[in-house]
Amino acid sequence: MKAYIITIELKESNPLIWRSVIMPADATYKRLHDSIQTVTNFQGGYPSDGYHLYEFNLIEENIKVTNNEEAYLEYQNYKKNKAVFKKRLETMPDNMRVFEQKYQGREQAEVRKPSGLKIDGYLEKYKEINYVYDYGDNWNFTIKLEKIVDDYYFGYPTLLDGAGTAPPEDVGGMDNFYEFLEIYRDPNHPDHEDTKAWADSFNFREYDFEWINHMLKMLNYKKTEWDKINHVGYVVVNDKYRKK
Repeated sequence: MKAYIITIELKESNPLIWRSVIMPADATYKRLHDSIQTVTNFQGGYPSDGYHLYEFNLIEENIKVTNNEEAYLEYQNYKKNKAVFKKRLETMPDNMRVFEQKYQGREQAEVRKPSGLKIDGYLEKYKEINYVYDYGDNWNFTIKLEKIVDDYYFGYPTLLDGAGTAPPEDVGGMDNFYEFLEIYRDPNHPDHEDTKAWADSFNFREYDFEWINHMLKMLNYKKTEWDKINHVGYVVVNDKYRKK
């Protein structure tokens, strides 16, 4: 099975928080999103109250891939009514035209749903994708294509390497994350117990290679004969799985 080795990097993290992952090449952007969530500490938001929004910015082709249904519907409306928007711009007073031009410029970016588009075309052509998760905390990631593999055996992603504990859900951005981490790791801090209880409520974990791979197996979206095999006991050698 054709697969990609990608590096996922959290921008503005210092030292850099990163993951190297191999995943089937026919993955959709929804599956890529699921993979990023799984190799970090994110969980998509709050299932009881709705999920955080995210988007992949395919800058070179002016495409946004997002779970933001409102943005998708706005784009569909713009696409169906381009003539109306054009006329509105032409008849608008000069003092309002600049704002309308900016608005229509944003609407011209094609908006796609993540479950309806595969990553292969753009990733192979441009080698890099930008991903933004949770517009409140505004986590920015870069996904880089490192290598194409032709004989990957599993129908789910696998973590190959990585470094750095990733932020928990809703921690409030990078600065707040580092403050949280300092308290979380200091049992003598007066806020340690409350902070730990809060983190536990989001299933927060320090970086755990084995646990992440255990969870990635649940992202099995293409059945193969190897899916029946638990790959614990196998190692990656020259990008191929070999028995230890």
